[in-house]
Amino acid sequence: MELFNSESKKIISDPINVNNPISLQVLGICSALAVTIRLDQAIIMTLAVIFVLCSSNVILSLIREYIPARVRIVIMLSVIASLVSVVDELLKAYLYDMSKQLSVFVGLIITNCIIMGRAEAFALKNSPSKAFLDGLGNGFGYGLIIIIVSFFRELFGAGTITLPDGGAGYVLWSIPESWYAAGYENIGLLVLSPGAFIILGLVIWAQREMAGIEEEA
Repeated sequence: MELFNSESKKIISDPINVNNPISLQVLGICSALAVTIRLDQAIIMTLAVIFVLCSSNVILSLIREYIPARVRIVIMLSVIASLVSVVDELLKAYLYDMSKQLSVFVGLIITNCIIMGRAEAFALKNSPSKAFLDGLGNGFGYGLIIIIVSFFRELFGAGTITLPDGGAGYVLWSIPESWYAAGYENIGLLVLSPGAFIILGLVIWAQREMAGIEEEA
């Protein structure tokens, strides 16, 4: 299979555009709400999910013919849990502050419906190359939504834009003090759970409109 033929492009682009795992399949909502308070958290979570998705898809695709149907869920969980442990240890070693901020949410990647769903629906039925591209597409689709949500939550809720830097985060931009002196106020609701639902709801609506998805009456 050519790496970038039409089928490969479709495998990558569909989860980003017309079949996004969050905005169209409504999967992985819990982590999407939990790690979108700051942009740097969303970026690191995206990279972690992409790594686990691509790696688990490839591994499971390689051994799919040797997995008994009765224990496939156990094997999938074992593979995914091992990869999540690798991610967790890497974060503790190189991004300790970020590891503390994400804490339990990295571990919950193990039970993320997106990863389990792609393993079951795609990786166990396709070649490793296709499985890798599927993981890449779904990882980017997941990351696109949580990065957009976190950008608006942090910008309008805290007045900053923070990028990962190996420590507590690098503040790329913050609202000038002159704005606050002129009467500007941050929207505190956006850093709370209701604010996350509002922004995510707007993003889901926009994505569905762009994809031309119509709900059945």
